[in-house]
Amino acid sequence: MLKEALYHRPKNNYAYAYDKETIHIRLRTKKNDVESVDLIHGDPYQFKDGSWVTERTAMTVTGSDELFDYWFASVKPSYRRLRYGFEMKDGHETFVYAEKGFFEEAPLDDTAYYFCFPFINPIDVFTPPAWVKETVWYQIFPERFANGNRKLDPPGTLPWGSAEPEVDNFFGGDFQGVINHISHLVELGITGIYFTPIFKAHSNHKYDTIDYMEIDPQFGDKELFKKLVETCHQNGIKVMLDAVFNHSGYYFPQFQDVLENGEKSKYKDWYHLDGFPLETTPIPNYDTFGFVHTMPKLNTEHPEVKNYLLEVGRYWVREFNIDGWRLDVANEVDHQFWKEFRKAVKEIKPDAYILGEIWHDSMPWLQGDQFDAVMNYPFTTAVVDYLAKDKIKVSEFTNVISTVQHSYPNSVNEVSFNLLGSHDTPRILTVCGDNKGKVILLHVFQMSYTGTPCIYYGDEVGLTGGQDPGCRKCMVWEEEKQDRDLFKEIQKLIQLRKQHPAFRSNEISFIEANDETNHLVYTKTDENSKYIFVLNNSNKDLNIKLPVNSDTVLDLWSNEKVQPDQSLIKATLPPYGFKIYSFKSK
Repeated sequence: MLKEALYHRPKNNYAYAYDKETIHIRLRTKKNDVESVDLIHGDPYQFKDGSWVTERTAMTVTGSDELFDYWFASVKPSYRRLRYGFEMKDGHETFVYAEKGFFEEAPLDDTAYYFCFPFINPIDVFTPPAWVKETVWYQIFPERFANGNRKLDPPGTLPWGSAEPEVDNFFGGDFQGVINHISHLVELGITGIYFTPIFKAHSNHKYDTIDYMEIDPQFGDKELFKKLVETCHQNGIKVMLDAVFNHSGYYFPQFQDVLENGEKSKYKDWYHLDGFPLETTPIPNYDTFGFVHTMPKLNTEHPEVKNYLLEVGRYWVREFNIDGWRLDVANEVDHQFWKEFRKAVKEIKPDAYILGEIWHDSMPWLQGDQFDAVMNYPFTTAVVDYLAKDKIKVSEFTNVISTVQHSYPNSVNEVSFNLLGSHDTPRILTVCGDNKGKVILLHVFQMSYTGTPCIYYGDEVGLTGGQDPGCRKCMVWEEEKQDRDLFKEIQKLIQLRKQHPAFRSNEISFIEANDETNHLVYTKTDENSKYIFVLNNSNKDLNIKLPVNSDTVLDLWSNEKVQPDQSLIKATLPPYGFKIYSFKSK
């Protein structure tokens, strides 16, 4: 066995309290290098006749990537504390791996050799809002969803959908438009709306905030927003707002004061400045988002800035009963601010969802003291590269998904925000080369994967568009211009996700990942049933034979019973077709 490939560390994603009485343990080994692993564990204070009292739990492989296997065990220690190590076998040698190294046999004279999970303190248990696991999100870019009140239109507003989206044009989308079309979301099966910023701003995207305490007048006023939230709640839909605390807008009064008064401005310490006068070109002499001079970076360590932004977080939850915050450029804000932000928001609404925009490994933000989840871009990249772009083969896809699956605790995975596209990416139908079959395959995997899925407005009716600003087209409301077949298929997948707990479960097993045919077979299970998913990501027919241990199998999509032939399901899938089978495990 290659000892150099072994990895374990208590806490984080390798040992964590899943709930107030359960500890999850993971171990990484070289791929196909180890035959079995037993977790040796016991209470650190329990001895008998001078020997530590232990028990053993067999670990199982929950996934593999290109280099490693990942082993898993779940234990419920009697006294909420644990010492543990790993006995490993490969058919030729056996050894015990513990914190103090490797041993031929498990030493039992002292627990100091072993890894330690000192105690399950309830306050330290990561407990994201339970409702998020059941939620299907819909992202709305308010300026482009629907124009419900022409009287609110900014000067120069264009007729709805009369031109291609540009970085600086307006079409008059507003809150009343959302209220008017709430039935569309209910029909689709949506149970959460993620709004991009709604606060007063200069641009059409509103990521350059002028006033965090005011609604942008083109959307409506606070009374109308309160009505929108109430309407959503009455229809079983949660509401999540987008906050930009990393940077303000150029026309934020405090930054304008710095521009006007320079070193004499009482707000100069609200920003990260490098001398006076302020220079915006060619590169600003103050920190910004990227090098965008209209988005100056806020100093969230400054007490006045911190107090102002924390009150923003509290205010919209307290006064308008919103259900969550999506936090823009969250990785560039200091950790201490986010710890205080979480405390401030959760004191008002304990089950509020706090979602960070982070595109890379996010474990430092997911310790239970900052965010509930992050936008799962590694998931997005993998599914889009495999199913939409044909950029990677299926074997590489399964490797990446396994890595993603084991990068965070299961409790984090269950509320990860899984998107296929957004206001920052080209439309998914466009990425798929207008191949609707590929779009459906993407949604099959998204809706059958753990986490909380999100649909970008208009994707469900076939909206197209390239990179920003092309992906921000006006929503099409004339049904004759919508792809209603696509709508119905995505609607059906959402219904299946809600009906079958296995779709939402954290466990996934890849059964076939054939690079020659580029098809994928994976299974998911719940307490009562097993589900087999087959995705044919190719332009050719696919003939399959799947072993099943059941006499009766249901084709979930057609709702037809399938009779196995000598414990085999046989089927032919058309190009870019799929199958979902369910059966009771014997």
